[in-house]
Order: sequence, then C-alpha cells, then structure tokens
Amino acid sequence: MALNTEKNTYTVIFAMVMVVIVGSLLAFLASGLRPRIDENERFEKQQNILYAMGVNLNEDAGSVNFIPTNVVEEEFSKYIKEQLVVVGSETKQREESYLIDMKKQLNIIKNGDEAELPLFIGEKENKKFYIIPMYGKGLWDAIWGYISLDENMVVQGVVFDHKGETPGLGANIKLRYFMDDFTGESVLDGNRISGIAVVKGNNDPLNNDKEDNEVDALAGATITGNGVSAMIKETLKLYKPYLETIRTK
Repeated sequence: MALNTEKNTYTVIFAMVMVVIVGSLLAFLASGLRPRIDENERFEKQQNILYAMGVNLNEDAGSVNFIPTNVVEEEFSKYIKEQLVVVGSETKQREESYLIDMKKQLNIIKNGDEAELPLFIGEKENKKFYIIPMYGKGLWDAIWGYISLDENMVVQGVVFDHKGETPGLGANIKLRYFMDDFTGESVLDGNRISGIAVVKGNNDPLNNDKEDNEVDALAGATITGNGVSAMIKETLKLYKPYLETIRTK
C-alpha cells in the first residue's frame, strides 16, 4: 500500500526519524573527534601561557603569532619550570594544572568552597614570570586570558580571548595593539595590589604612564573593557596571598 505523504502523521514521523538519524551521526562524530578536540584545547592553553610570557613568533607590530602546535609541547616544557595550584594560602605542585577549568573553580568559590587555582612559573633569559589564568564576563558572553607578572608586580604580557564579543569592537581585546598596552604596567596602586583598568579618555593614549594602573579603552567597547578591568581585578584578588609572598618589597 502506498504511503500518503500528504498526511500530517507522515510529516511528523519523517521529522522524528531524521532527528534520530542526524543526532546519532553527530554524537558518533563528536565521540570520534573528542581526542583531537581535547588535544587542540591542550595546545591552545599552552600557546596562550607561553604568549603571555613573551614566547611567540610575532614579527611585526600588528601580528599575533602563537608557537605552532607541532612544537608547543616542547616549548612549554622548556620555558614553564613549575606548575602549581593555589589552595587558600597554600601552594602545591600539580602536573598539567593548565587543564584545570577556571570557570568551574570560580563557581566553587561562589558557592563558598575552597578552589584549586592554577599558576605557572616560567623562566626566559634568566628572568622569572608568574603566569595567571583569568576568566570573566564581557558584553555578550565569556572573556578569558592570561596575565604574566614579575616579582615587582609589573605586567610582562597578557593574552585575551572571547566567546562572542562584537567584531571590530569588543572582539578587539585579542588584537596586538590592545594587549601590548598592558606590558610594563604595574598592578600596584601605591603598596596595594590593585589591577589595571581599561579607561576611556585616560589622557594617556600612547600609554607612556606605566604607574597609573590604566590603559586606553577600545572605541565602542565600554562594557567589554569594563569586563576586562573586572576580570583582572578579581583575579589578582584571588591570587593576592600568593603574590604577596613573591613580591619585591
């Protein structure tokens, strides 16, 4: 007997079958690609940590070139000398602490529990770098990154990224001209670990003043800039007990 394809019942059944088939196919692909996805996420975190301490392939004033994935693990082992977790006022060694999900740890803190906060100590040209992961909220969705400090609480580099900021506006937090402004800035306000604010009209467009705890804002991206400011401030607050132990008095 021929099917009556004009009936609503046929349409509903056909749609349900297609949903099952497509869903099963996507689940199969996701399962098969999971190892590759996990590997790419690991490489990306290593690239970002290295970038924050100045290990990259930047050639000109505008490029953002990370260490290639085929050598990033080797370079990571070369430059990152210690991987730690900060738990309250204590620190302990933890291999692959860069795989810790910062968002989950911040949620643990919000619930009033003690979190494990990753931190990395790098060395380059006989100089130490303390690299800290950050996670915050932009205009539309999450923003994140890494900030690298020396023992004087001076920024040695940053790297930012985002999930859904506006192209040409808030999305520019990941561009070189914005990230480079943070290098050389002190996170100290007097004798207090404070942070760095992204400020509109800070009267220092060339960023010559490295003691004002400010960088120039992105045009048309006030809320994203505020998110970056809050992310840095809140991150430093979490790591303050540790930073006080390494900081030059």
